Amino acid sequence: MGVAGAGKSTVGPLLANALGLSYLEGDDLHPADNVRRMAQGIPLSDDDRRGWLTAIAERITHALRTGSGLVIACSALKRAYRDVLRGADPDLQLVFLTGDAALLARRMSQRGGSHFFPAYLLETQLATLEIPAPEERAWTFDVTDTPDAIVGRILERVTAARTATG
Repeated sequence: MGVAGAGKSTVGPLLANALGLSYLEGDDLHPADNVRRMAQGIPLSDDDRRGWLTAIAERITHALRTGSGLVIACSALKRAYRDVLRGADPDLQLVFLTGDAALLARRMSQRGGSHFFPAYLLETQLATLEIPAPEERAWTFDVTDTPDAIVGRILERVTAARTATG
């Protein structure tokens, strides 16, 4: 989780591959109207996000029910959004990718391809972002590290958590 430019779509697939799990790009579940709004520079409201979050939660429920595991990249900017996702799995492990606004903006300006999210909406995401509270048990990683280093540190935490639970 994290704002645009934090590297979710880079770290997520690397992590999924390292864990032998499926990867889901949460942005792929946005309805066409949400994508159109963001492409036009219109920030999404909580109502706009509701169906999208529900669709992600359904994928989490399916992965939990089938025991298949899943790595998802999703902004999950507000605690209320994360609560929807945790409603699908109370033990959901959040990985919060965070970084300096100037670095994030620079990364977004260097994006290639046809990403629908314009760089100037980063400011609205930063204003909306609610840093995960301690009781949310999110693992926080600074994106000044390389994606491979971040994944390595996540894997260390996963191993430690598995060892602790027996």
